[in-house]
Amino acid sequence: MKIVIYGATEFGYLIANEFYQQHDIVVIDLETNKTDEFDKLDISYVAGSASDINILKQADVKNSDVFIACTQNDEANIVACGVAKRLSKAKTICFVTKQEYKKTFTALRDNADNQIPTTIDSVIWPEELLTEEIFRTITVAKALDVENFAHGKAKLLEYKIENNSVLVDKKVRDCEFPSETLIVGVTRNGELFVPYGETVLKEDDKAIFMGSSHSLDVLAGRFFQDKNVTRTITIIGGGNVGLMLAKDLEKLRFKVKIIEKSNKRCEFLSETLENSLVLNGDGTNLELLNEEDIAESDVLISVTNNDEKNLLCSLLAKQLGVKRVIARVTKLFNIPLFEQVGIDIAVSSKFSALHEVKNQFSEQNVGILATVEQGKGEVLDIVISDKFETKKLMELRLPTRAVIGIINRKKRVIIPKGDTLIMPKDEIIVFTRNEDAQNIKDFFSK
Repeated sequence: MKIVIYGATEFGYLIANEFYQQHDIVVIDLETNKTDEFDKLDISYVAGSASDINILKQADVKNSDVFIACTQNDEANIVACGVAKRLSKAKTICFVTKQEYKKTFTALRDNADNQIPTTIDSVIWPEELLTEEIFRTITVAKALDVENFAHGKAKLLEYKIENNSVLVDKKVRDCEFPSETLIVGVTRNGELFVPYGETVLKEDDKAIFMGSSHSLDVLAGRFFQDKNVTRTITIIGGGNVGLMLAKDLEKLRFKVKIIEKSNKRCEFLSETLENSLVLNGDGTNLELLNEEDIAESDVLISVTNNDEKNLLCSLLAKQLGVKRVIARVTKLFNIPLFEQVGIDIAVSSKFSALHEVKNQFSEQNVGILATVEQGKGEVLDIVISDKFETKKLMELRLPTRAVIGIINRKKRVIIPKGDTLIMPKDEIIVFTRNEDAQNIKDFFSK
């Protein structure tokens, strides 16, 4: 597949680095925007603007399969997608930073009566995706990650195994997890692997589970849940992400405080939000945090656009005793630092967007439902080929380590065991490592 990327941004690099080994990648941008990181990849680079028809011709866009516009200028991205669409049959993916653009193009695409052809096939607003990820995480107490599958009938949950957990130093086969629950992945010292029955769980492991929604509720209550339910949340940063989070949390009747430094933005937040308490102040002000009893918050989320500020706010919150702290990270190389100093969850809009892009690239009958641990693990949605020979799960000889966590069969959700049949036309949800995903896709497409 030929992919043309307009934008030598950090996200442009992330996409190129993810796909260059399997696909033909061309990056377009001004030479001054190109970083040394791009030189380490086996890709082509065309200097210029993708709104210039000659530059697009030079990049051979007419033979491209996908065109991605991800510069920091929304208007340039929109124009570039329009020109690329005129010159090719490529699928166009446009990144935007403004909510109004996302709403407009989504409405055009979804309106069946609209006779105006759209030049953009997919619009990605990373802040929206980040908000959805944080919301899923904080609505399940103590979970590091939450993903819903099969219309909510099945889930993926990730938990950190703390020092007082009964799971510490236990073999997986001895843990007595609920019957419809599978442990599909473990991250230890930054390395993700698929565990065996003999795998011994350790303190500070991050364990990933898949199963029916009810069984995972039981798992949480038995091994991970605090007696206190999350009810009070503090948000530092009243930008797009902070506002959208507050709106969503209000719908679930959470008690929300939002701290924003800008007077003007506070006025807007107060007018827009119905039940949240809006505080005009600096989230790094320890006196303010004490006065407002921030230590009593079940969760604190710092989502400003500044990594240093988010880190400081998060560390202050941990020092004050906030139970759970989530921090937004804009620079990807900062994520390990946030985790090393004790921030519970570090989230990035770039990784949320990368997952969305990977889904756009998925082969027919194979989709990526979710990524975990900053893309180290993937949850694949695979429709098994008609030619596949029916076998028991225990009889499968997968080419690499993976776990079939869920089977969708005629609208019935099955959490498989060793003697469960895997049949043609089954829709299976599989967990595996990123580097092993292609082998798993190939296996089930035979």
